[in-house]
Amino acid sequence: MRERTIASHFVRAALRGAQRHGVDTAALLRQLGIQPALLDEPRARIDPAQFARLMQQLWQCLDDEYLGFGRVRSARGTFAMMCHAIIHCRSLDKALQRGALFYGLFEQAPAIRLEREGDWVRLSVDDSALWDPDHFMLESLLVIWHRLGSWLIGQRIRLEEATFTHAEPAHAAEYDLLFPCPRRFGAGRSSLLFHVRYLDMPLLQDERTLKQFLQHSPADLLARPDGGDSLTSRIRRQLGRDCTTWPDLDTVARHLHMSPQTLRRHLREEGSSFQELKDHLRRDLAIYHLGRDDLAIQDIAEQLGFSEPSAFHRAFKKWTGLTPGMYRAQQA
Repeated sequence: MRERTIASHFVRAALRGAQRHGVDTAALLRQLGIQPALLDEPRARIDPAQFARLMQQLWQCLDDEYLGFGRVRSARGTFAMMCHAIIHCRSLDKALQRGALFYGLFEQAPAIRLEREGDWVRLSVDDSALWDPDHFMLESLLVIWHRLGSWLIGQRIRLEEATFTHAEPAHAAEYDLLFPCPRRFGAGRSSLLFHVRYLDMPLLQDERTLKQFLQHSPADLLARPDGGDSLTSRIRRQLGRDCTTWPDLDTVARHLHMSPQTLRRHLREEGSSFQELKDHLRRDLAIYHLGRDDLAIQDIAEQLGFSEPSAFHRAFKKWTGLTPGMYRAQQA
């Protein structure tokens, strides 16, 4: 579901490299229809399309695909050239190895490594060459390589584990959208683990599809949340977008072929609950609609299943720290 929203943490983190290089990021945000004051609220969130435009604007104004986080600049077009270098490889293994070799040609670039561990393969990123206080570029590189690989073979690569050298951050709950798998912090390296069978799969893309892919990537790869086949994503798909006809927990559990008790237990293990999932989905749909002018706030409240606009106002402020009116004004 593309209406999944982006936490303001990632916007603040993405801007750190540009700020380090003296860019007027407040003016940049206003050009994109994002009021800088919105980022002062830790609970605020933005539309994925806005985040994608922000990434593209940062790449353009810095002429740096490392967004100011690297010791050296990675000129715009480097990622595209790497994609052209790998698109004719016969297998994902060859493509990833060639991509890693391509970036290895650049001095002080973050090193990409692919190592087999029995039935598994680990893709790791060495971020020691980065100035990356929020680990934003490290997270971005892991996400981009995972989603690029998935696109190349025409199916999502199921992640078995994601590891990070840094300690668990305050925004760790957001990682479910970036790395939908077990996560380990304070590890020896930052990496993604997946089954070795994917490496032998042939590439299903070609020059024609690559041209279309590069019109929006890698910005779109970062902006598109990926819940994969996690339980929360499967529940969100079951709920759908019409909040007034949402099934109850028993019905959702039946569709997922498990008992209500088992569903509750799995959600508790993931640190969530059925009610929290519904609240987050309502929040994301509200932000999606408030970013557009086609619905009045009262109509949005009704569409989200609130009996009174005042109840919607209270809930939205609890979710984001802003009232719906304030949020819409910030987008204007």
